[in-house]
Amino acid sequence: MAPQAAAPAEYRIEDLAHASGATVRTIRAYQDRGLLPRPERRGRSNVYGDTHLARLHQIADLLDRGYTLASIKELLEAWDAGRGLGGVLGLVAEVNGPWTDEEAARISRADLDETFGGRPDDGAVAEAVELGILERVPDNDAEFLVPSPQELAVAAELHAAGVPLDAISGHLRELRGQVEHIAARFLDFTTEHVFARYLGHRPPSDTEAAEAADLVRRLRPLAQQTVDAELARAMRLFATRHLQRHLGAPAPAPPHLDPAPVRLPAETVRAVEDLVGRDNVSEFIAAASEREVRARALDALARQHQAEHAHQSVK
Repeated sequence: MAPQAAAPAEYRIEDLAHASGATVRTIRAYQDRGLLPRPERRGRSNVYGDTHLARLHQIADLLDRGYTLASIKELLEAWDAGRGLGGVLGLVAEVNGPWTDEEAARISRADLDETFGGRPDDGAVAEAVELGILERVPDNDAEFLVPSPQELAVAAELHAAGVPLDAISGHLRELRGQVEHIAARFLDFTTEHVFARYLGHRPPSDTEAAEAADLVRRLRPLAQQTVDAELARAMRLFATRHLQRHLGAPAPAPPHLDPAPVRLPAETVRAVEDLVGRDNVSEFIAAASEREVRARALDALARQHQAEHAHQSVK
């Protein structure tokens, strides 16, 4: 006799909440928003099935990946209309994947203290955890997870060279803000010129999502390579000037620059015209540029003063 197929699972809303990890209130809210199919009505009871459980797991996964409920609804409606989610989830997995070959490591509290001078510093550890340099291990106060061993090694080298821990963490906070700005600009640039055709308001097809995921894999190293090359160029330029200034050598005079036309996006020019009038566009742009140059010069002087003050404090 052939074995009988197992009967489909059935849940009351409380059982569905327990199986999915969602609350009863959340399940009802999803139903009201059209994210979850209506249950089958039997007498005075609502009956849910495995389809509802699977849908709740999908919603939770997409929320964990940063999707909003509105965008999840669009994706699920596209899926219900016969278009798969596989390509989209593959693209999400590619973007959420590691952007470095570096592997996390662990370090004991004793080794950590020894690395940074041998004296325990709970305040510095707490700040390192806040910055994400260290992550606490659940139920283990004697060990930490190190997401980037290279970053921790840099901090250790700077501290060994005489840089106070609070100066290192302050520098990291400033650097992180600048790097996040660079990352945002790179993403804006690639979205405008590469991914715009895949990332419209409609969910992309599986083919489009697969093509976009392949582009992510190909473009992934470019941001790092560009930053590495530009940082090397800037360090060579500014390190030479810095050394000349401290050794008293006269810095080479900057070359004379003849005025040259600069092309601006048409929408930028229109925005300035709306703001100050067509006759004042050139004067406004020149003044804005001069203000930006002065602001950057002041920022550079402030950073130099902070660095010199930190150096004197060490002495």
